[in-house]
Amino acid sequence: MFKLKIMPILITAAASALVLFGGWLIYHQVAFAAPLAKAVDSIEGIASSETPIMDTDRITFPLTLSAGADLKHVYETIAEQSKSVIGSRDIQLDIANTSSNAKLDQLWSSSLFKVAEAMEHKNYSTIPETLKALADEHSGVHAVTDMDDTNVYITLKDGTATKYIVLPRVAAQLEVSSYA
Repeated sequence: MFKLKIMPILITAAASALVLFGGWLIYHQVAFAAPLAKAVDSIEGIASSETPIMDTDRITFPLTLSAGADLKHVYETIAEQSKSVIGSRDIQLDIANTSSNAKLDQLWSSSLFKVAEAMEHKNYSTIPETLKALADEHSGVHAVTDMDDTNVYITLKDGTATKYIVLPRVAAQLEVSSYA
């Protein structure tokens, strides 16, 4: 009977794992991440972007928007150009240059209940009214709202400060465990 040597077996297993995992990473980068990053960089309104982060249920796009970017256009263009890669995963935008200030955060917090109620009751027409009334009450604040089949897009501006909000039209479903 022959004696198995442990070192050659371990080296072979480590090399095989390295080749398989490395091959998967290269495939992932070449087939998915690089084309997505290239497509996103070419979209009007995006100043710069980083490599998308892909999870099993969503793809996060870290990006920087240029001044005056149309949030709805950016989101829809990303969804359209990358639908073959995304599949059924959700899109999440991680906007780096959201330069919100305390005033915009406080205004958004004060309107959040009305916006949440409008979203819950699918009464989307009250969202622009709510935000316009809010902007009219505070000088220098400008609110832009837009909507498509999947999201409501809100941009709040106060001078150089900007707050971007994307609200999904389908509310997240809360699950209650039967073991609780």
